[in-house]
Amino acid sequence: MGLGAEEGAIWILLLAGLWAGAQNALAGGGSFVTLPALMLTGLDARTANITSTVAVFPGQVTTAIANWRLVSGVGRVGFAMLFAISALGGALGALLLLATPSDLFARLLPWLVLVATALFARGAFGPGLKSGYLATGRLKAAQLGVAIYGGYFGGGIGFLMLALYTLAGSAVREAQANKNALAAVMNAAGALVFAFSGEVAWGRALLLGGATMAGGYLGALLISHVPERAMKLMVVAIGLTLSVALFWREFA
Repeated sequence: MGLGAEEGAIWILLLAGLWAGAQNALAGGGSFVTLPALMLTGLDARTANITSTVAVFPGQVTTAIANWRLVSGVGRVGFAMLFAISALGGALGALLLLATPSDLFARLLPWLVLVATALFARGAFGPGLKSGYLATGRLKAAQLGVAIYGGYFGGGIGFLMLALYTLAGSAVREAQANKNALAAVMNAAGALVFAFSGEVAWGRALLLGGATMAGGYLGALLISHVPERAMKLMVVAIGLTLSVALFWREFA
């Protein structure tokens, strides 16, 4: 990579990290920004996904700590059990990703982004779910499935967990806090696996991670000034645009 190209990559990652961090704080969906940014700097789809996970999880941990007083069990399942399930599933998903050939993941990526965009749109603009009771065994199994998906790709896991916890009877604020904490657990487990895989682009990860944390702080300051609906519409628009671009790149 030449000097000009390297400088360009630095600016892409700095701006993408600031945007993604602010977007996560305001509405979610920051991975729709970090993933293509890393691919634009020359990483293949799988390495970009791995590096993105490592780069953004510290900001998720910060968010989880900020909401820690609201964290609790869900239904009849204690938080310690959900923590263990999430850590196990996140690690399994990460191992599954490492076992997936890069060319196969590149073919899967457009579909993963499209599904994640649909999940985000459903959670952001669909009708609310009525609080009810979800059987303990089903909640544990569903949490494991979400965690594996989270470790493998992760787009849309927040809305999947909100749906699960609401169905299990959690109030919205507690469901949000649990979602933030357990998403951090899944991604931390995945990031730990990736850290020892030798497949993280560490220079990009550190640069992007620092920018993402700064963007998260900026987003927290702007949260009362930026319309949430507008941010959510932007996430869906980015997701659809990225899906089309990936399908075109892979199948055209």
